Amino acid sequence: MTIASVSSDLAAPPVSPLAAANDAGSADRFLTLLVAQMQNQDPLNPMDNAQITSQMAQISTVNGIETLNQSVQALSGQFMQMQALQGASLVGRDVIVEGNMIDIAEGIGQGGFELTSAADMVEVEVLNAGGHVIDTLNLGAQAAGRHSFDWDASQAGSDTNLTFRVSAKSGAAELPATLLMRDTVAAVSTNGDTLTLELMRSGTLPYTGVKAFN
Repeated sequence: MTIASVSSDLAAPPVSPLAAANDAGSADRFLTLLVAQMQNQDPLNPMDNAQITSQMAQISTVNGIETLNQSVQALSGQFMQMQALQGASLVGRDVIVEGNMIDIAEGIGQGGFELTSAADMVEVEVLNAGGHVIDTLNLGAQAAGRHSFDWDASQAGSDTNLTFRVSAKSGAAELPATLLMRDTVAAVSTNGDTLTLELMRSGTLPYTGVKAFN
């Protein structure tokens, strides 16, 4: 099991000596140029206060943007740490994800689906490992949203590698249905700024792909 190590220290990382030296060097160069410009200006047409203020504000803006970028990077790191902590607590828990595998427990097979709009008729077909229909469930009219179904798994015999498909209609029009299944989190890993779940039945999945938690 791969779980990202998480530091308990959520303070922003210190600015590196090199970054600090670069910022100080930029400010020094700017002030040197500004003093030289003021010393060599035309006495009959001197810089006004607005010009001086504008130029001094430019170096402050550059330094401010650099500081903001460092703060955003620190917050991003803290967010990933929090996600990893939350993800670690999911190991061993059931989640609902997209998929067409039937989950069988205590003789009951379960699956689910999601409709974007209401359907007049919904049918669920249960298929064996060879892809043959072994049973059909008529669920009748269903509203838009997420739904689940139970199926008597005794009809499957010893075959546990079962899948299902859903047919939904509104009048004569076919409606799209997103198939949903239950799976179990085996491990959690982080890759860059992505939190990934390793599921027992359906492989790896981004954390954002989870529809619900059981």
